[in-house]
Amino acid sequence: MTSQAGVLGGQRPVGEEGLPVALRDVGLISWRDIEDASGSAAAIPFLLAAVASGDEPAARNALERLQHRICQYGFVVGQATAVTVPFLWDLAQRPQTACRAQILRLLRDIAAARQWETIAAAYPKLRRLHGDHVEWESAARSAVRAQRGVIPGLLAERDAEVVHATRELAATLADPDQPGSQPTRATPA
Repeated sequence: MTSQAGVLGGQRPVGEEGLPVALRDVGLISWRDIEDASGSAAAIPFLLAAVASGDEPAARNALERLQHRICQYGFVVGQATAVTVPFLWDLAQRPQTACRAQILRLLRDIAAARQWETIAAAYPKLRRLHGDHVEWESAARSAVRAQRGVIPGLLAERDAEVVHATRELAATLADPDQPGSQPTRATPA
């Protein structure tokens, strides 16, 4: 498993949990040193840039490809997932991002991912073989929760699809069955 220092390529971290949080910081990550579902995560910065491009068909295509790499099948996360999550939050907050609701649904799927943890709980001996996967899954869920403070702003958006997707994400984060979840307001006060 790659350490956080290896992931950050020796650069100084800028985020709350030591990870960059804005798309402009994507270069602080040593993407070639981490893996996604396709192998090297080196393509992730290009996919994030395409999602941010403003070209709706290109953005949707890139987000679909990105989802396959970091949350395969909608529930299997990997090493690159937690590192990618802050960039997804950044994109979801940008009004010019073409597929914000889909990004929020991807974040919801990541927050709900428990594939490896469930397997390890049912078959503890497998944890020795898949321990990294359990840790990556936990880190990915934590990365989503770490930025849940932006939810109230997204709930105040005019875009009904974004608000609906934000409510779904907030409900997932508030689910007491989710490890480490804390109640999150699903509706504005």
